[in-house]
Amino acid sequence: MTALNRVPSLMARAGTASALTLAAVGGSVIAPGFASEAAAATPASKALQVAASKKGSPYKWGATGPRRFDCSGLTLYSYKKAGKSLPRTAAQQYNKTRHISAGNRKAGDLVFFHSGSNVYHVGIYAGKGKIWHAPKTGDVVRLQKIWTKSVWYGRVK
Repeated sequence: MTALNRVPSLMARAGTASALTLAAVGGSVIAPGFASEAAAATPASKALQVAASKKGSPYKWGATGPRRFDCSGLTLYSYKKAGKSLPRTAAQQYNKTRHISAGNRKAGDLVFFHSGSNVYHVGIYAGKGKIWHAPKTGDVVRLQKIWTKSVWYGRVK
């Protein structure tokens, strides 16, 4: 019996099981061209999910997680969990990324806030003009609309 022939009986036994569970039970890929969510996730989308999971974590200057963060500590932690390394500060992270235009930004890209040539803040682009970030002392990790046009975008390599 092929894996495709076993799908109906596996699905009946599994109920609402995930594709990963079904693949594990069947011992092979269920359908050609089918990719599980885990296999399809990019480092950028994983980093975005990690940042979002830290919603409400307190800001602490110099903190890199897992319970407290400053802005670049959140981006460093999120990308590290997604398998990518970043330097420590927002300015160093800007210098390490591939610079992209606002029109080419995607969810998971980094958003760098600057004054002149000085990068002073970073967050992770969530789409629809919003970022996940650790704003400032007394605040928490949260989703917020980008509040200025003085931003640059970078894609983690």
